[in-house]
Amino acid sequence: MSRKASALIALCCAVAGVALSACDGATEAESAFTGTQKIKVGERSVNVSCAGNAAEGRPVVVLLHGGGDDLGKLSGLQNTLAAQGRVCSYDRLGAGASDQPDGPQSFESTGKILTGVLDQVAAGEPVVLAGHSLGGLIAARYSPDHQDRVKGLVLMDATSPTQEADLRQRIPDSATGMAAELRAQTLAVFAGQGPEKLVVTDAEVRPAGDIPVEVIQHGKQYLTAVPEYGAGLEQAWSEGQRKRLALSGRSNLSVAANSEHYIYVDQPDLAVRAIQRVVDEAKSE
Repeated sequence: MSRKASALIALCCAVAGVALSACDGATEAESAFTGTQKIKVGERSVNVSCAGNAAEGRPVVVLLHGGGDDLGKLSGLQNTLAAQGRVCSYDRLGAGASDQPDGPQSFESTGKILTGVLDQVAAGEPVVLAGHSLGGLIAARYSPDHQDRVKGLVLMDATSPTQEADLRQRIPDSATGMAAELRAQTLAVFAGQGPEKLVVTDAEVRPAGDIPVEVIQHGKQYLTAVPEYGAGLEQAWSEGQRKRLALSGRSNLSVAANSEHYIYVDQPDLAVRAIQRVVDEAKSE
C-alpha cells in the first residue's frame, strides 16, 4: 500500500476507551536498558526500544506509533530526542514484533499493555506521551486516568475523538468508488478488523489535569483521492483537533503548514521542538 493510501486510511481511524490496570513494576536496573528488546507484560511479549540516558527531574518520553505502523517508523525521532534524555517506543499488540492479540481488543487491554510498558521503562518516573494518529488518540484517552504518571502530551495529527461519526456524516452510505471503499475499510477497522483488532467507539475528550499539551495538525490537505468529500473530511478533522484543547487549560493547537499526516516525517524539527517544549514545562514542575 502506498504512503498516500495509508495516510488516507489513517486519517479516518479512531479508537476509544482507556485502561486503569497496572502491571508489575520494574527495578531501576531493569528500566535502564537501551536498544531494542522484548519485555513481558503479563503473559504477552512486547517489543520495546529505548535510547538516551535518564536525567534527574526530566520525564521519560514515550512515543506511540500510528495504526498500521510500528516503532521502527519512529526511530529517527527517537534518536534525535535521545540527545536530551531517555526516550522509548514500543509495538502495540498486533504491530511490529510484539505478540498478536488473542482476539478483538478493547482499549482496556491496550491501556493495560501501555501501563506495563511504562512500569518497566520509566521505573515510577513521570512520563510525557507523544503519539501520532492512532497513537495520539491512545495517549489522549489514557492520560485522564493516569494523571499521577502522565505529565505532558504531544498529539501529532491524532485521530479525532469523533472520527466514526464524522466519517458516517461526511461520506454517506450512498457513496461510490474510492469514497465507498475508504468508508468500508475504515468502518471495518472500527469493528476490530485492523491489525491490532481494536474495537472502535467515539468518546468525548476528558480533562487530563493541568499539564502541558501540544496538539499539532497537518496543514497540507491530501484527500484529493475523494474530491467530493475531501473538504468535509478535512474540516471534520480540524474540528477534532480543536476538541483536544479540552484535555488541559494549558493546551496549545498549532498547524504544521508543510506536513501531510506524518508530521514527524515531513517536519521532524517541528515535532522535536514540540516534544522538548512539553518536556521542559513538565520538568520545571
